[in-house]
Amino acid sequence: MSCTSCSTGSDNTTPGIPKGCNNNGSCGTGGGCNKLNVFDWLGNMRLPEGQEPCDVVEIRFKNSRKEFYRNVNNLTLNVGDIVATESSPGHDIGVVSITGELVRLQLKKKSMSYDSTEIKKIYRKAKQQDIDKWREAQKLEVDTMFKARTLALKLGLQMKISDVEFQGDKSKAVFYYTADGRVDFRELIKVLADEFKVRIEMKQIGAIGSCGRELCCSTWLNDFRTVSTSAARYQQLSLNPLKLAGQCGKLKCCLNYELDSYLDALKEFPEIDNRRLATEKGFAFHQKTDIFKRVIWWSYTSEPDVFIPLTIARTKEIFKLNAENMKPADLLEAKLYKEIAEAKQPDYENVVGQDSLTRFDTKKKPQHKPKHNNTNRKPTPKVASGDAIAGEERTVRPQQESNPNKPQHKKPVHNHPPRANTGANEQTKPEHKKPVHNHPPKPSNGNDEQPKPQHKKPVHNHKPKPKNDNPPQA
Repeated sequence: MSCTSCSTGSDNTTPGIPKGCNNNGSCGTGGGCNKLNVFDWLGNMRLPEGQEPCDVVEIRFKNSRKEFYRNVNNLTLNVGDIVATESSPGHDIGVVSITGELVRLQLKKKSMSYDSTEIKKIYRKAKQQDIDKWREAQKLEVDTMFKARTLALKLGLQMKISDVEFQGDKSKAVFYYTADGRVDFRELIKVLADEFKVRIEMKQIGAIGSCGRELCCSTWLNDFRTVSTSAARYQQLSLNPLKLAGQCGKLKCCLNYELDSYLDALKEFPEIDNRRLATEKGFAFHQKTDIFKRVIWWSYTSEPDVFIPLTIARTKEIFKLNAENMKPADLLEAKLYKEIAEAKQPDYENVVGQDSLTRFDTKKKPQHKPKHNNTNRKPTPKVASGDAIAGEERTVRPQQESNPNKPQHKKPVHNHPPRANTGANEQTKPEHKKPVHNHPPKPSNGNDEQPKPQHKKPVHNHKPKPKNDNPPQA
């Protein structure tokens, strides 16, 4: 079969050649790739001499329904061929999914015999008329499903119709529904048969059990075995019929799943059967048994609320002493108390509080670190000496000179006549000469408002001594 209609097919320049699946023309979907494809890894292998090829073929229908049919007419069938198969009544239309020796393995997996009489026949390859009628039936499925839901609501049935599948010849329709319990849909079948004029069949699928998963009987379980109440007793389950019964009204099939493991573990336990342990402290009765931890819990009649764990060996030892009319001092020896206390310690550490159930209830306060937005800001100098004060005044002065009209500029702090006489200090610290003693030109520059050119001349060759001999008078 060519891959011209395949979703992974190539462009129009090279029709019939697959682009991504590399199936080389044997498309197994009949119109596109999907998750139900099966790779025939035995397709390129030759059969041994004298062995006849398998004449059973697997046919795929709507959704995931697959059945086995026998090729009685020796038709040449490939994966993806549309065939007409036997049905009751009439015939059905399906797509070939597996051929060859791989079908034998699928029969063993499904626990079916190759010579079983339940395997139906393949009539022929589907004709164009069969395919057209099949397509028409598929178009009716959605509208039929909505109409059936409306009829079920009018009858007050606690069920939901999830899908409808028409047979290839439009003679029968299968209604798939989900429900929490058993539903009496006999009246619904009569109404549906009168409405759609076809044979009606109801199938329950996808029901949810008490475990939260789909029912085993509707998904994968095909070997139904009897379940007895002893299975619940061995597993120490309460004999509550509401919890042990399934939706069919019988005991749940899952009670048999782990029964063998429990029976193997119970072989090493002593038979208790309401027996008591006699000690010098008093009598002890049985409370419960942890089968897989191999621990039996006992309590004194005087202290029924205190559970004392005993190992299987210790329990057998006390039973043996009581059979010899001997009583131990206590259920547990003195040295065993410490050992049991140490056994309760977990083999890990709760470092970050991961075992706390309320660890997400309280919100942690965010630890905000101080953010320094102004990274270019200079730190304020420390006032330690007279020079430091002069340096601080020097850094503030350009801001004061930007507004010469303010009266603060006439402060007499910067007119130091004694410093003009101390020439030694001026030579050791020439950096203080220019910003401190260049005040005489201020009266003339009061109206010009341009003090900045003074800062653009960092040359220290000025000699302000003659100007400072006669300081300006206020």
